[in-house]
Amino acid sequence: MKLQTPLGWAASRWTVGPRALRWGTTAALVASVLIVLGGVTVRVTGSGLGCPTWPTCTEDSLIATPELGIHGAIEFGNRMVTTLLIAAVGWAIVAARLQSPRDRTLTRLAWSMFWLVVANAVAGGFTVWFELNPWMVAVHFVLAMGLLACATFTWHRARWRGGEGPRPSAASRGLAWALVAATVGLVLAGTLVTGSGPHAGDSKDVPRMGFDWTVVVLVHGCLALVVLVLAAALAFRLRTEEGGRLALGRVGMFLLVLLAQLAVGTVQSLVGLPEVLVVLHVVLAALVWVGALRVLLDTDPRLWAVRERVTVDTSRPPQPSRA
Repeated sequence: MKLQTPLGWAASRWTVGPRALRWGTTAALVASVLIVLGGVTVRVTGSGLGCPTWPTCTEDSLIATPELGIHGAIEFGNRMVTTLLIAAVGWAIVAARLQSPRDRTLTRLAWSMFWLVVANAVAGGFTVWFELNPWMVAVHFVLAMGLLACATFTWHRARWRGGEGPRPSAASRGLAWALVAATVGLVLAGTLVTGSGPHAGDSKDVPRMGFDWTVVVLVHGCLALVVLVLAAALAFRLRTEEGGRLALGRVGMFLLVLLAQLAVGTVQSLVGLPEVLVVLHVVLAALVWVGALRVLLDTDPRLWAVRERVTVDTSRPPQPSRA
């Protein structure tokens, strides 16, 4: 008797259509952005220790109590967003596994989202236990960006059709990879800006990273300009390349979001980091990261061919060997 996982057993009896899969991966991607929004809201409102322990809110209560005030409510609300994220990722996992034919790469990507959610939740717990240590906060944010990347790949894979037809040149694909690498540097520099500046996440004094805030802001800004130049160069090349129309549209969208991000970042630095602009800046950072990955995936539509689309037709039982 062959042992099966619960999802394997379900897949042998039922299937769901591509539409359910697309909705599930979209929900997971949106929820991953909401996690970033919740985290920055906690930080700018000084609610990072609104729930003083983890995984419960207090030693005696799983949820926020009236004594914790507005900070407790905000932090507990942020934790509840994780519940929404888990539901969305679970939907994506089940929908991916119940596809026929089965796409193993898609299923693995969906499960990778789940494990990144777990890692991010644990990092959030350590952040509370270490009383908002800025390095732990940075790790927490980087894991959230990792989850966003995985959610983007899963979303794209659910809509992938094989990358047939002409594709942009090798030079354009190289620029797309450079764009993603520069965006990684931009995100990492952003964590140093956050860890060295105000809005530490709690109303009391919280240790900072110790870098000169003006210097790290300048480094962060220079990296943003590098990303801008790379995106503009890629758009210039794609204008005349066969197979570059989709990628060109994606780069255009990316440039719009990036320019908005640059404008918000510049203004917030000049006017004293008002909370609303900080929140907007971080959410735009998440969208810039997703956008850079989308540019890469559409500039190199055969990227998934590095590992061929492995599918298993679950609608028919395996045929016996005739050897």
